[in-house]
Amino acid sequence: MAVSKNSKNSRRSKNVAPAGEGGVAVTAICLLASLAVMTVAIFYYYQTGATLYSGDAEAHLNIARRVVESRTPGWVQLGTTWLPLPHILMMPLVRRDWFWRTGMAGAIPAGLLTAMAATFLFAALRRVWGSVPAAAAGAAVYLLNPNTLYLGSIPMTEPALYCSLFGILYFTVRFADTQGWGALLGAALCAWAGTLTRYEGWFLLPFLAVFFWLHAPGKRWSAAVVFCVIAGSGPLLWMAHNWWHFEDPLYFYRGPWSAKAIQANRPYHGLGNWREATEYFFAAGRLITGLPALVLAGVGGVAAAFPRRARWPLFLLVLPPVFYVWSIHSSGGSPIHVPQLEPHGWYNIRYAMAFLPLVSLGVAALTGAAPEGRRRLPGAALLVVTLIPFFTDWKAHPAMQPITWDEAEINSRGRRAWTSQAVQFLRVAAGPHETFFTSFSDMTAIYRELGVPLRDTLTGDNNPQFLMAQSRPDLFLWEDWAVVMGGDTVQGIIDRARLKGPRYELSRRIFVKGQPVIEIYHRQFESPEIHRDAEARDTEAYEDSVH
Repeated sequence: MAVSKNSKNSRRSKNVAPAGEGGVAVTAICLLASLAVMTVAIFYYYQTGATLYSGDAEAHLNIARRVVESRTPGWVQLGTTWLPLPHILMMPLVRRDWFWRTGMAGAIPAGLLTAMAATFLFAALRRVWGSVPAAAAGAAVYLLNPNTLYLGSIPMTEPALYCSLFGILYFTVRFADTQGWGALLGAALCAWAGTLTRYEGWFLLPFLAVFFWLHAPGKRWSAAVVFCVIAGSGPLLWMAHNWWHFEDPLYFYRGPWSAKAIQANRPYHGLGNWREATEYFFAAGRLITGLPALVLAGVGGVAAAFPRRARWPLFLLVLPPVFYVWSIHSSGGSPIHVPQLEPHGWYNIRYAMAFLPLVSLGVAALTGAAPEGRRRLPGAALLVVTLIPFFTDWKAHPAMQPITWDEAEINSRGRRAWTSQAVQFLRVAAGPHETFFTSFSDMTAIYRELGVPLRDTLTGDNNPQFLMAQSRPDLFLWEDWAVVMGGDTVQGIIDRARLKGPRYELSRRIFVKGQPVIEIYHRQFESPEIHRDAEARDTEAYEDSVH
């Protein structure tokens, strides 16, 4: 028996690549270097004012704020469509006004998660190839991509998503070597975090369950069951949240704010067409990674598939792109618009970040294929080649302003224009501690910039008070100001209030070309004539902008 056991251990040791020189120390160095890189990136984008260009980044930040500080704070304010973990991670900082007003409450957690993601990726690649240069090259390709730097510096969900994905990669590779319960629990917790971050995490669960069943001889069922119980509790928690607060466990999928509802009756390229869905996703991937990087991903991925140990990492990292193509084709809620294809727009390009891990894997594979002791030079060369597309035209496309920055900046121009005008007016017209009747959505940027606490705003998320004001404004609507977006629910309530009161008179109308009209009403305690000149100036400015 002793001979057989030793023989078995000997065979197993031959199949396990060394973790690489340096052990914990080199992984700690990777973490510190990644933190330094992300600190610089966060400071850069904060200085340029781009932290909250993205409408989604603004919304994520404000959702976190309304949970801890609003007219009706509490877990119901997490909402229903976006998964909760990124917002929960912002809560410790978003309580502080400065962190909320600047967006740093979301930027700091995003930077930490991006640094952790790069470290998990480094540790996984080092374990697969037993080479620090190969792991460093692969992790650097991910971390130094300008799109990673931008999305990792603002309140978005990508940092948490890829931190969980690379954590799963590391712990599953480790489990394949050790069959240890610690690696199993680590993978399960990372998968659990992923399921509470983005719905891609739900898609991964059955594949991960099969992985543990296949790689745990002697304890197949126990390993798979433990993983499923821990990781599967994430989706169950979210469905319970939706059932408890919105009386439908699938409200996130079929409710009025779901991606499917928003895109209803709005067909787009790729919906129901596999060829187009693939074409649009690959077009976005080229913008995210650069054409040479895609070539490296293909060549490196093929090279990585040959060693037995690299097949699982390749399979795992292919799953997110498969999910996105399937989602574009089938779900009706995930369109991607790229400038070079009709309708020549900018929308959801960041989904193609899913290509970047494959590029990292390919670079690590090609570096690891070099003779031992001579891997630093090819690793550095491959890193430079993947970054060349972002430096080829510095004036037209600065490297620190990647395609995801372009998308956020272009799509936010109108919103930022009317927000700025509203802030300028209210900063002078509104007194301290006055209250606002408004909608949440994009309007909240006005109050964030003004420093108005959300408890001084009444929105559709503040029930039952909002429903009371909606049904009987004459009895329950007491706010000093109303800020409406042309045709929204709040404007309808203000119009109906004219019948029995309270009376709100238009104080300012804001016109920005291509945007809904923003109207600011003041509860009337004085003659409305004092505001006529301001309204006339606004109308004249709009006519000038149109011509």
